[in-house]
Amino acid sequence: MHSAEHAFTGWHKSSYSGANQGECLEVARGHAAVPVRDSKTPNGPVLVLSADGWTTFVAAVKDGSLDA
Repeated sequence: MHSAEHAFTGWHKSSYSGANQGECLEVARGHAAVPVRDSKTPNGPVLVLSADGWTTFVAAVKDGSLDA
């Protein structure tokens, strides 16, 4: 985890974020790694994934393997 200080720019909400704005994920574009944060805490921690890690995460979300 990294602090979300102004190290990353280009944040946008994921198209997979919940419609009620309670489950919003933001991803910063334009970086070699994939920074991810909770949109409700923009100055909070940032999870930085490799491109392969991000691809694996998105595939798991799409196929439902992360559902509780």
